[in-house]
Amino acid sequence: MSQLVFYRKYRPQTFAQVINQKNVIKPLANALIHGQISHAYLFSGLRGTGKTTVARLLAKALNCQNRKSNEFESCNQCDSCKAINLGNALDLIEIDAASSGRVDDARSLRENIKFPPVSSKYKIFIIDEAHQMTKDAFDALLKTLEEPPSYVVFIFATTEPDKLPATILSRVERYDFKKLNLDDIISCLKSICKQEGIKFEEEALRLIAVYSEGGLRDAQSLLGQISLITNQNITKKSVEDLIGAINFERIRRFIVFLGKKDKEKALEFINNIFDEGYDLEVFNREVLNYLRKILLLKISPSLGKILEKEATSDEMTILFKQADLFDTPFLEKLLKRFIEIQVQLRRTPIPTLPFELGISEEL
Repeated sequence: MSQLVFYRKYRPQTFAQVINQKNVIKPLANALIHGQISHAYLFSGLRGTGKTTVARLLAKALNCQNRKSNEFESCNQCDSCKAINLGNALDLIEIDAASSGRVDDARSLRENIKFPPVSSKYKIFIIDEAHQMTKDAFDALLKTLEEPPSYVVFIFATTEPDKLPATILSRVERYDFKKLNLDDIISCLKSICKQEGIKFEEEALRLIAVYSEGGLRDAQSLLGQISLITNQNITKKSVEDLIGAINFERIRRFIVFLGKKDKEKALEFINNIFDEGYDLEVFNREVLNYLRKILLLKISPSLGKILEKEATSDEMTILFKQADLFDTPFLEKLLKRFIEIQVQLRRTPIPTLPFELGISEEL
């Protein structure tokens, strides 16, 4: 079983199946119903939020041979829909700008555009990772975007829309995809587990959802990988073992060392988990998230409602107690320091050194 099987198998085949993107789906549906089709779209948002999936659904709806004028969903039965579902539609061209974003690629694309669709109403180009196109490549496409053939539709997908030139942004219809919340991701994972006959612990799925940081694709891929390793019996420990996560109790102990400004024990803790093989970048992200929760509770206990989807009731009780260990200025200094550590971890020759310097200076 490939770790991407679940993502592919359970990819939405209709707009109705797309999770938590009503702000995108509703206007697209209205545009399809009223025939108000733009020649260029920009789908922006975090990875795994459904940009490419919705781009394919839009392409499928545009070229569906059975879709009526007052409908927006594709039939999924005609030759065009089937070809897109199978990934072999001649009039849907998907381009990864990370590997094909040079000016020569753009010129080749511009030549391709001159030819009308083979068997469909529209010739649709989905350009993923669009922010990785070079400036020269965008310049080469600019004329086409200004005066596109009536049969061409561009869909740009990107995680970094600010990197696109203003000349491009002004010529596209933009849709921003929202980060998925934990409940949405956990609900999806539960549905997959039930359909696949996978046993699971609630805490295991919550940990997968938290680790995926709002990306459903990442969560589904991780679920597939863990189900293979654990013979379809997913426990919290199996998830922690695979992703190198430090469980709540161990993070709690480290936070106590910080709160009590016990430099020696904090440094011992860091070196111990490194010796045990934990990923220090994963650990640091969890520390940051833990300190963030405490900061919100320090600002106002009522902000605890924001955290209820991320922590159990027992964990919330501990967080409230640990908030008493810190004053707000010290907590803010720690958060800023651990953000710096996250950046330093990517280029340090000694993995524990950023922690050792940071803890030594702040405690």
